[in-house]
Amino acid sequence: MTDTPRTFGQQLGRRSWAEPWKIKMVEPLVMTERPDRERALREAGHNTFLLRSRDVYIDLLTDSGTSAMSDRQWAGMMLGDEAYAGSENFFHLEDAIQRYYGYRHLVPTHQGRGAEHLLSRTVIRPGQYVPGNMYFTTTRLHQEMAGGIFTDVIVDEAHDPTHPGDFKGNVDLAKLDALLARVGAAGIAYVSLAATVNMAGGQPVSMANVRALRAWCDRHGVKLYLDATRAVENAFFIQEREAGYADRPVAAILKEFCSYTDGAWMSAKKDSLVNIGGWVAVNDFPLFEELRNLVVVFEGLHTYGGLAGRDMEAMAIGIAESVQDAHMRSRIGQVRYLGSLLQQWGIPMMEPIGGHAIFLDARRFYPQLAQDAFPAQTLAAELYLDSGIRAMERGIVSAGRDPRTGDHHRPQLELTRLTIPRRVYTQAHMDVIAESVKAVYDARERVRGLRMTYEPKYLRFFQARFEAL
Repeated sequence: MTDTPRTFGQQLGRRSWAEPWKIKMVEPLVMTERPDRERALREAGHNTFLLRSRDVYIDLLTDSGTSAMSDRQWAGMMLGDEAYAGSENFFHLEDAIQRYYGYRHLVPTHQGRGAEHLLSRTVIRPGQYVPGNMYFTTTRLHQEMAGGIFTDVIVDEAHDPTHPGDFKGNVDLAKLDALLARVGAAGIAYVSLAATVNMAGGQPVSMANVRALRAWCDRHGVKLYLDATRAVENAFFIQEREAGYADRPVAAILKEFCSYTDGAWMSAKKDSLVNIGGWVAVNDFPLFEELRNLVVVFEGLHTYGGLAGRDMEAMAIGIAESVQDAHMRSRIGQVRYLGSLLQQWGIPMMEPIGGHAIFLDARRFYPQLAQDAFPAQTLAAELYLDSGIRAMERGIVSAGRDPRTGDHHRPQLELTRLTIPRRVYTQAHMDVIAESVKAVYDARERVRGLRMTYEPKYLRFFQARFEAL
């Protein structure tokens, strides 16, 4: 007699959860052979961004625009009002933003970086500082191109992948005070707050922190703008971890969180469960007028912002679906399932497990590699070679170069991101991913790293090329 196999939930002493949806349509996947993967990786210059999707088995490059839309979203696509001006779908989207995020005035954009561009050009004067809770690649570039100087004011524990803190995305107010003492309030364009900080491994910001940040900004006359790309996930962590929020729905927590900010920009391709789209929303009408005027130059009329009417309709429906508690428990639960398997095998990773991805700690994965040998980029390449899984680098390559010195930015975190698309993969896919990571970890001592052979001027991680050392 053998013991009855136990489910993951039973191992933890509780009942298992299941996804709050069923599958109606499937897209076939093809498992490639290693010689084919070796050829594809050489042709891509060891950069997973340059792989063709047809050569990828399980795609964990990003959760941006890769979610599965619901039957209601697809039905909404058929209701697209493609009028150039005053599309009915714009007003549906505006209502969804006001209802769930709470901002008064909306400007749609083709995706998040369009919104970053508009806000940066509008509110940053050359030479001003933009303090933020760790940089994000496109955000910092738009801030710098507008003449701003990014300054990291995240809590120190965010840079430690082993620190167990519940809210490692928090802003350190003492660091803000130090910047204020040095440059004065007029020298600060705004505080740039990211929810579930991507580059820190998807670590959340507490409600107490954003409330204190609001009070700090009010005292000094500084604006506070939110990167709301994954703010719904942030709300889930507040519900789970912060006193007084356990019995409040995610939707109510999200709206309170946003209420402490002056406005937000968003890549709707993440939380909002769509394949394209973004927005910038503010409460200040004069600022809205500037944004509304500028969007016509770069994106399209202010009632479509580079989007088709059907895209805005799918986004409005996706926003309502994204704040459902059952959806968010399933979304975070799948990421945690994968993370728990890796933790059992002692795989070095960012902890606690964040919202949208597992971030492997490439420094501890490959202690023999100097940072200039690009450990995180190397790990992404090795995972692809092993199984056809596409991950991405979040380390020295993504950090880019200091525009003043020309040297590499050298972040403390050297991470490889396994990003889980929403409503796309099953638990069996998570098992396959975990087994591949373990296989690569078991073979870690033979790895020698990469050198960069081509470097573009902007956002080099998208197009840089490498070769094996």
